[in-house]
Amino acid sequence: MQRRDLLKTAALTLAGLSAPQIHAAAKTDLKTLGKAEKFDYAWLKGHARSLAAKPYEAPPDKVPAKVKQLDWDQYQSIGYRDDHALWGKDKLRFQAKFFHLGMYATQSVTIHEVVDGQARVLAYDPEMFNYGKSGLRGRDLPKDLGFAGFRINFHTDLVRDIVAFLGASYFRAVGGDWQYGLSARGLAIDTGMERPEEFPRFSEFWLEQPAKQSSTLVVYALLDSPSVTGAYRFLITPGATTVMDVDAALYPRKEIERLGIAPLTSMFLTAENDRRINNDWRPEIHDSDGLAMLSGSGEWIWRPLVNPAHLRFNAYADENPRGFGLMQRDRDFNHYQDDGVFYERRPSLWVEPKAGWGKGSIQLVEIPTVDETFDNIVAFWNPEAKPQPGEELLFGYKLHWGDKMPIVPQLATAVATRTGIGGVVGKQRSYFSWRFAVDFAGGDLGLLGKDVKVEPVITASHGTIEIPSARPLHEIKGYRAIFDVRVPDDYKGPVDLRLFLSSDGQALTETWLYQWTPPEDRRF
Repeated sequence: MQRRDLLKTAALTLAGLSAPQIHAAAKTDLKTLGKAEKFDYAWLKGHARSLAAKPYEAPPDKVPAKVKQLDWDQYQSIGYRDDHALWGKDKLRFQAKFFHLGMYATQSVTIHEVVDGQARVLAYDPEMFNYGKSGLRGRDLPKDLGFAGFRINFHTDLVRDIVAFLGASYFRAVGGDWQYGLSARGLAIDTGMERPEEFPRFSEFWLEQPAKQSSTLVVYALLDSPSVTGAYRFLITPGATTVMDVDAALYPRKEIERLGIAPLTSMFLTAENDRRINNDWRPEIHDSDGLAMLSGSGEWIWRPLVNPAHLRFNAYADENPRGFGLMQRDRDFNHYQDDGVFYERRPSLWVEPKAGWGKGSIQLVEIPTVDETFDNIVAFWNPEAKPQPGEELLFGYKLHWGDKMPIVPQLATAVATRTGIGGVVGKQRSYFSWRFAVDFAGGDLGLLGKDVKVEPVITASHGTIEIPSARPLHEIKGYRAIFDVRVPDDYKGPVDLRLFLSSDGQALTETWLYQWTPPEDRRF
């Protein structure tokens, strides 16, 4: 499933502005369309609610074919002129620059600037762009072409951007390593179901001019789709861990079967625990290596990711979860050996609910892929009650981007998962089994004396556990748990595994979860 093909959809132009009235924007060289309108978040919520009461209207397709047909190199050659950055001449801590339409990014969005509670539409202007080797000429393009999205620069480095919104409701940010990786979305609908997924899109943005000494940028967005509308407010504070404080108000047009709140999207191709794709010279290739969860009851859970042969869907029931996220725990360059994209620097992303979300489940979708350019991992919160038309659904949460999360387990954490053929070395095998070796480090493991008995607590949904053990692993100041799983020869379904280390009835580690599917070929 090539999820990024979702961007190959109809373009949205600035409706009703086919003969735009152009004005000079205050304090910048940017141009605006029409007159200023009063704006605040209350108005945006009311606007989204009113849209939900009307039938969905697909955006018109007005993007010229020559723009859509740009190849990768042509599109990448289009540059934004720094002297046209929004707030570039205002001596503020933030600047905004815009993405040109082209290639996969062919849906136009309307972008407003908000100053003192007044909003004006920012006009597309060919002078904003250097068209490079794209073959495009600005004077030949529609005057109301619009933008594909935008990116934000912070005053500490005006060359590299810290946040980007581009495509459907996708956005991403960097932490202290200045490295993009996984993405977030405004909303997910029917992800991982047998019918096609619906991709709501941010059709309009409002960028609020920050105060001179402010290190927080406020961005608003209108979300629209056949099933739902929404009003979003993002308070973006850059840092070693970039924090986005998000408020979302959703207005369903119809009942939604699977609603995904705070969806995270990442890529996992291969790693030490899953070598199904083993034809690349690099040992590991992934933006994230696991799903971390802190349940409402306070249990820390770690679920390593896999690249399955067939689509996998898992739901972890909970009430008022304290947080979840797609993590990149492995930060050792030697485990990746990629000196071009530096997977060990990819940010983790933690979702922190600001209030109780009630009953529901954290859901994980893992989609087969053979290419690292396709995102194949999705995680989100799914409320137990299906959204109904006419409702207002309010969700507040914080997104933390970086390698340092605001809350971490006090118990030892799983730092590596390895799998391979089971059995006893040197002894002839008489049946197939599969081995799991899970390393735990941190917490109180380094304080355990040599006489303390540490036991692995293991359960399996099918089959039997064989040769379980837990022993010190001094290289990581932790412990390694090893066990084999044996299933009947005719069993072909998944096996859900659960493990933690214990001493005298006290948990020493977080809970490790895994889903293993026995291979078709079970020769040994």
